[in-house]
Amino acid sequence: MNASSDTVAPSYTQEADFEQVINTKISLFWQEREQGYIKSKDKKQLFWVKMTAKHHTRAIFVVNGRIESCWKYQELFYDLFQQGYDIYSFDHRGQGLSERLIEDKEMGYVDEFDDYVNDMAQMVEHFQLERYQDSYLLAHSMGGTIATRYLQTRSSTPFSAISLSAPMFGVSMPWYFRPVALPLSQIMSALYSQPTYAPGYQAYYPKPFEINPLSQSKARYSWFRDLYEQMPELKIGGPSTHWVWQGLMAAKQCIQLSRQIKIPLLLLQASNEAIVSNEAQSRFIKKLAKTNPNCAMKVISGSKHEVLFEKDVYRNSAIQSTLDFFCQHHK
Repeated sequence: MNASSDTVAPSYTQEADFEQVINTKISLFWQEREQGYIKSKDKKQLFWVKMTAKHHTRAIFVVNGRIESCWKYQELFYDLFQQGYDIYSFDHRGQGLSERLIEDKEMGYVDEFDDYVNDMAQMVEHFQLERYQDSYLLAHSMGGTIATRYLQTRSSTPFSAISLSAPMFGVSMPWYFRPVALPLSQIMSALYSQPTYAPGYQAYYPKPFEINPLSQSKARYSWFRDLYEQMPELKIGGPSTHWVWQGLMAAKQCIQLSRQIKIPLLLLQASNEAIVSNEAQSRFIKKLAKTNPNCAMKVISGSKHEVLFEKDVYRNSAIQSTLDFFCQHHK
């Protein structure tokens, strides 16, 4: 059940060169992207991007997390593209450059978590990934919940394997909150006629680097916060009570229905996690291993939540483990 790969690939962007590379090679690469919008089944505008090369025979579909956007992942897209993969991604409804759903554009909100899953299914169809020799899924945090539910609810998909980066199979909270979190969020959601921020959350607020729970890479973290200042339309703050209720229900279903996942799966766990529940991830992988022999967990020791946006030592390991796993599992 353990994936063993600590190889460091120097071909990935490194922090020492980050500022230079993000403003030159990555910037040029990003300018070459194709982008557009599709309408969801319920008529919401969903933003997508793709970066392709004629000679590539493999693709990676990246599913980002809550508050994120394709724009944030330029470095990752570039590094994966250099390894020979076409890249596809999109912004979830209610965030990034996709259509916002409520009046308060900075509140995290979704009517039903299944809306995210259906949007993803529609995007997969739109991108026509069947034409590749192999296509793979790479999903982070809330994106991990969405991708897992997608795999659990679709009888066939074009994907050969999936890598989950710090997936949200539960939320990090004190032990005494765990039994009441789901029913409480449901009750609070029902109490208010308008969406309200979940207790302890507020509109977008860039946490100073020194106290941020996401990454120990100052270069990457500062760039991401600067990007959101340059493009305020990307900003998303805390989740609504309704989102918390929907998110916790979906996370629970991921674990309950683990047997529905048939493709090879790698879970990347951040040891210094403060956002999602590592205990829930371990429960998920232990349960999955009973029905799926091709699953593994790789603990990125020392990493905070954003393993793909971390210091080089953690990020290199996360990317290399993912690509090694993908190479082991092809059609």
